[in-house]
Amino acid sequence: MKLLFKRPRSLREIPTHYCPGCGHGIVQRLVAEVVDELDIRERVIGVAPVGCAVIAYDYWDFDCSEAAHGRALAVATGIKRMRPENIVFTYQGDGDLAAIGTAETIHAANRGENLTVIFINNAVYGMTGGQMAPTTLLNQKTTTTPYGRRADREGYPLKISELIAQLPAVRYVERVALYSPQAVFIAKKTIKQAFQNQIENRGFSLVEVLSPCPTYWGMSPKEAMDWIRDVMIKEFPLGRIR
Repeated sequence: MKLLFKRPRSLREIPTHYCPGCGHGIVQRLVAEVVDELDIRERVIGVAPVGCAVIAYDYWDFDCSEAAHGRALAVATGIKRMRPENIVFTYQGDGDLAAIGTAETIHAANRGENLTVIFINNAVYGMTGGQMAPTTLLNQKTTTTPYGRRADREGYPLKISELIAQLPAVRYVERVALYSPQAVFIAKKTIKQAFQNQIENRGFSLVEVLSPCPTYWGMSPKEAMDWIRDVMIKEFPLGRIR
């Protein structure tokens, strides 16, 4: 019988620590599939963040480095400049990339570093207790906005992809989501393009992934997927931004 589906070589066979319905496991599998398909497993170096994916290196079976909170792109820049032959990527959440790491994100993009960024946007701080994140939607309830986020008090959701897409050195920015199998296929294609850009020395590429967090959204996994499709995409439209 022809084998149609299997665990990627670049993904270790260990139990997950992610909550039921979390999108991190999906995206990390997609990254592993792309690494295998591009045959870059012996060249790739991932930089793990501080956040829910802080132990991403436990799941990927290729070289990884850890970075202090928000500093993943600074670490990745150093690795890439010292080892330009390697394919270097960061995997970061909205708190890591768009809050404490805003400066590193903007300046790495502005320099046009030849890096790949996988940006997980679940509109909330997942690891530390469900607090408001830079990407939290207006009226969305979190542990620090129990009555919902208000523009006059907490400001508007930060659209980091649209911000960095304005920088002249940025090569590629696209936003995808995980709310359906078809959407997951599109996400994989986009992640693969972002890695291919680096292989071809095209410069800075960022893929933003709208990802569910059922635990801190207070929803079932299915409800979380539906909320991405019906609510979150209205604030963060899908598609290629640059």
